[in-house]
Amino acid sequence: MQRMGLVIGVVEEKIEEYKELHADTWQEILDILSAANIHNYSIFLREPENLLFAYWEYTGDDFEADMNMIAEQDAMKRWWKICSPCQKPLKTRAEGEHWAMMEQVFYHN
Repeated sequence: MQRMGLVIGVVEEKIEEYKELHADTWQEILDILSAANIHNYSIFLREPENLLFAYWEYTGDDFEADMNMIAEQDAMKRWWKICSPCQKPLKTRAEGEHWAMMEQVFYHN
């Protein structure tokens, strides 16, 4: 199992819309995430900096294949079309990233 953290900005005027979308996430999206071995997924908001921090646990053995599977799903494409205008990717993210991956520097169980 891998713990993964990601960060992205959120458009200030879209914060309430983003919260509402995620308060009623489509079951199709939840099913896709589970099928891609993503569990214990949370998104946190930090204001006034307007940053979103996501955390999940990945239990699969081929992250790239699972991410490609997610990206191919019609429901996910529709979800991203709605959510993406709310997000503001970091300028410092790696090439090909939308959400910027974070390095885990501490863990306590």
